[in-house]
Amino acid sequence: MDTDNLLNQKFNNQNLVNDFDIKLIKSLDFSGGYIAANKRLYNEIPNNSIFKKVLKESIKGVPLIKIGSTGEKFMVVSGVHGNELPPQLASLYLINYLLSQELNGTIYVIPFAAPNATMHNSRSFKGMDLNRSTLIEGSLTNIIFNIIKSQNIKAVGDFHSTGVNSTPGIEAVFSSSNPTVESYNIGQFISNNLGCKLLNYPKAGDNYKGALEDESNLENIPSVTCEVLSPFGYLKNGAYQRSLLQMYSFLSYFGVFK
Repeated sequence: MDTDNLLNQKFNNQNLVNDFDIKLIKSLDFSGGYIAANKRLYNEIPNNSIFKKVLKESIKGVPLIKIGSTGEKFMVVSGVHGNELPPQLASLYLINYLLSQELNGTIYVIPFAAPNATMHNSRSFKGMDLNRSTLIEGSLTNIIFNIIKSQNIKAVGDFHSTGVNSTPGIEAVFSSSNPTVESYNIGQFISNNLGCKLLNYPKAGDNYKGALEDESNLENIPSVTCEVLSPFGYLKNGAYQRSLLQMYSFLSYFGVFK
């Protein structure tokens, strides 16, 4: 993997080779939030004109960034739990990287699945655990799930962080073997590349109900959930870099990078 280039990005001075588009995912429950109010996250976000656009749109709702316009489609999601900060920062770095790379495919990135929860550094969005709510009509993850299906997304990576005394409490990737064995194959690929623990379940949905990963797998859309280790509400040293490598590895499985 081209990890040196990935982790040592330049900002505002690189040639953009891809088109990108930012749209808003709106919900009945107002989901927008001021990411700048979360100082632990905001203080780590580079001064980048593209990031400023993303943060500005996040005030109004959930930003959906589309990079590229040809080939198969893939989605990277973070911020389903607003107090899991490393993958949200990593998603911005991923956007910056993708814009400067020749790609085989179209990438959708949701850096803040619930900006209002991120603003408040909260695990839940208005009392709802979004990673158990994918089948609840009108929830943010339900809306994202419907976009995944309507846009014929080929595969989904949902990126999280975990505390030491939480579940799983280690750097890991969740997958399942049934009904789509490709979920397991993706998880094994990421695990082998990065040395994180593979937590594979025989059947999607048996252990976790309403998770975006499980419900996508049950629709035969191969999906994984990746976790890095960092205290909730904080950015542990090196955690966003590990999350970024997980995202890169997920996309590399599909040969996205030329």
